[in-house]
Amino acid sequence: QVQLVESGGGLVQAGGSLRLSCAASGRTFSSYRMGWFRQAPGKEREFVAAFSWSGSMIGYADAVKGRFTISRDNAKNTVYLQMNLLKPEDTAVYYCAAKRTTDWGTSRLLVGYDYWGQGTQVTVSS
Repeated sequence: QVQLVESGGGLVQAGGSLRLSCAASGRTFSSYRMGWFRQAPGKEREFVAAFSWSGSMIGYADAVKGRFTISRDNAKNTVYLQMNLLKPEDTAVYYCAAKRTTDWGTSRLLVGYDYWGQGTQVTVSS
C-alpha cells in the first residue's frame, strides 16, 4: 500500500519561500510518476507540477513556472516542492500524488494518479 505524507506548509508573506515535502512509502518508486496539486477554497483541485521518478520527464503549470521547483531525494523516498516568490493566489491546500506508470499524457490530470496524500495548507499573506 502506497502512503504519501505531506509536510512543510505554513503561513508566509508574499515574496517568501516554502519547501513542501512528500514522504512516500510502501513501494519502490522508480517506475512512478509523482505530482503536486493544489486546491484553493471554492475552487477545483489543479495541477502544479509533476515528474517521473526516473527524472526523464518534468512539467509545471504556467502559473508556477519559474517560481516552483519539483525534486526528489532517492535515499529518503521523498519528493519536494520548492516554492519561491510566493503570491497570495498560491494560497491553497497542496497535495502530493503518485501513480505507477511511465505514461506522461495524463500527468496534469487528477485521474492520472492513484494515490494521494492528506494535504498541507499553504497560506500567503499580502
